[in-house]
Amino acid sequence: MQRRGEKTRSHILQAAEECFAQSGYDCTGVAEICRRAGVTKGGFYHHFPSKQALFLELLERWLAGLDAQMVATCAGADTVPDALLQMAGMAQQVSQAASGQISIFLEFWTKAVRDPQVWQATIAPYRRYQAFFSDLIRAGIEEGTLRPVDPEKTGRVIVSLAVGLVLQGMLDPEGSDWGQAAEEGVRILLEGIEKRQEVVE
Repeated sequence: MQRRGEKTRSHILQAAEECFAQSGYDCTGVAEICRRAGVTKGGFYHHFPSKQALFLELLERWLAGLDAQMVATCAGADTVPDALLQMAGMAQQVSQAASGQISIFLEFWTKAVRDPQVWQATIAPYRRYQAFFSDLIRAGIEEGTLRPVDPEKTGRVIVSLAVGLVLQGMLDPEGSDWGQAAEEGVRILLEGIEKRQEVVE
């Protein structure tokens, strides 16, 4: 019974993602999601209290995959600067994965301005990533590869750089090699915060 419920939930999520990508968030109704998923409205509301809750779960699932990639990249890097450069390589992949969802994201960001609940859900990942990068900068300072900069401010700059590059990649996928642009941006940042080894003659 539980397995069947999980399968139904998965069908609803997949159908909703397809509907949102095709018609946008606002123009997609619960009835259309149910039709595509092959479930009744009662079945839909058994799993999700609203279309908004459904979208937020889709967003969280996408971000969970991104979180896992970031953690794995950090674990496999020798130093914090290496980790930052390797994560920069994820920018193009993230942009490509999100490119088909730009209309949905823009609609939802517009809603976030008017709805405190949506705003909280929308802003939470940015705060999470800022904390992640702030902790990473602290680790770099402790390992001696980064200068003693302000971790919070530096984390905010990294998130701003990442969001800006991903958004540009979504809006203009052919406008640049966004993976290379991200790497160049991180290298410029590292020029200012990386601790240089003194050359002894």
